[in-house]
Amino acid sequence: MAKVSRSGYYAWASRAPSPRCVDDAYLADTIREIYRRSRCTYGAPRVHGQLCRVGTRVGRKRVARLMAELDLVGVHSRKKWRRGRLDVAPAPDLLQRDFSANGPNERWVADITEFMTGEGKLFLAGVKDLYGRGLVGWSMGTRQTSELVIEAVSMAVARRDPVIPPLHHSDKGCQYTSLDFTNRLHELGLVTSYGSRRGLLRQRGHGDLLGHAQARAELDPRALALHEPSATAQRPLRLHRDLLQPRTGPSWTRASQPT
Repeated sequence: MAKVSRSGYYAWASRAPSPRCVDDAYLADTIREIYRRSRCTYGAPRVHGQLCRVGTRVGRKRVARLMAELDLVGVHSRKKWRRGRLDVAPAPDLLQRDFSANGPNERWVADITEFMTGEGKLFLAGVKDLYGRGLVGWSMGTRQTSELVIEAVSMAVARRDPVIPPLHHSDKGCQYTSLDFTNRLHELGLVTSYGSRRGLLRQRGHGDLLGHAQARAELDPRALALHEPSATAQRPLRLHRDLLQPRTGPSWTRASQPT
């Protein structure tokens, strides 16, 4: 129940609309007509511009508010972002974020990381044993494909030759949920598990191996040489936005020309 007096309620009910409400009603009819004539394509900025062209002085936020009340939406090219389907993984999460192992070849986690080089991106797919915290299989390539992760897990099985099938855990990336990769896991006899997060080797401090490799690639002088342009290559121009505008004032002085 609203705590108002009876006289106040009847005064409000019998009160004439305010000039603001009257103007909003007239403006709403005009906006609706402009929206109809634009074949339901104009948004608030274009409707506001059309009102300014006919001599109606009104703010754009007021136009946007009235269009929202009228449920009028212009045509736009924005796509609705979505996280993706939750049922793409062919197996449940058997790890449950327990990144521990009682022995070797018990739990493996897989992930993909990237490195920037002078020739482009280099992707590294790795399979990590949670017991020894070391890579047991890896593969490198210029593209993130299912073949990249297949080669990594095949190398891990060939190197370790586990007696008991280990648990292979990865994220729900398209490479790990592909039909080729899942078929390969079944051929190798591994127990499959998929988590709900991406970047498993970089979670909860377990990205020490791939993260250390990436840090070494960034700090290694040989890797830094890949970022430096060669003597024959031409460096692209990179202008700051302040350089695109002429600077005036007493703080600007012309540099002296060398003699």
